[in-house]
This record gives sequence, structure tokens and C-alpha cells, in this order.
Amino acid sequence: MKYSTRLSDAIHILVFIALNPEGDLTSNKIAESIQTNPAYVRQLMSALRKGGLLTSVRGHPRPALAKSPDQLTLLDAYRAVEGNKPLLHQDTHTNPACGVGVNIQLVLQDFYLEIQNKAEKNMQAITLKDVLDQYHKRITGVTE
Repeated sequence: MKYSTRLSDAIHILVFIALNPEGDLTSNKIAESIQTNPAYVRQLMSALRKGGLLTSVRGHPRPALAKSPDQLTLLDAYRAVEGNKPLLHQDTHTNPACGVGVNIQLVLQDFYLEIQNKAEKNMQAITLKDVLDQYHKRITGVTE
């Protein structure tokens, strides 16, 4: 099973841009930092632009945050790159003739919705500024 890294890669892009506001940030340069291909970076940056998190001008390697870091949340980034995709997914291929196979999915559906709501609430409370602050603490060795 492959897990999506779109959110962590999108946050990586936002942090990279925030830390290099005056630099030429081509998709190649950002892709080197993520260790991925530039087309994937362009795809994520397009989603971030459409989500209102980034601004850029085609042909100019100077993307910028559309809002200050304290106004961008993890939930904003998640919705920009994942849409309304749930965090957890049910197995829809269980045996319909099995009592467990049918009912376990209905039971899990309620729990998964509860988890989704709590996760989104937590993601809404974490800003890009929080991420940047933790990043700076980590690279300077300052811990609380």
C-alpha cells in the first residue's frame, strides 16, 4: 500500500519558499530539496496556487506565500493538495455475505468520521508559522 506524501511535500514547498523569499526557486531547485521530480513539484504548486496559498508568475522562479505564515494552516494545505479525501479509508471489498464483512465497515465509518473531524480541528490549529518555529528550533538545537 502506498501512502500519500502530498501534504508533507506541500508543507515542505511552503517552508522552502518562506525561508527563501528572495531566491530564484525553480521547480528543479525545490525538487532537489524534496528528492522528487520537478513535474510533481509543479503539480503541487499548482494545487497550492488554486487553494490560495501561493502566488507565482509563469516563467518567473519567484513563488511567494499568498498569506503570512500565521494565516496558513495545515488544514489549508491538506485541502489544497488532497481536496476532501478522508485520512482513513474503509475496505470496500469485504464479503457481503459475511456478517462481520458488512457490519464492520458501518461501525468503522462512524469512528473514522470522528477521527477525521478531530484531525481537521487539530490541523486547523497548526499554522505554517508553528512549523517554521519548530524548524528553527530544530536547526538551532533549541528545545523547550
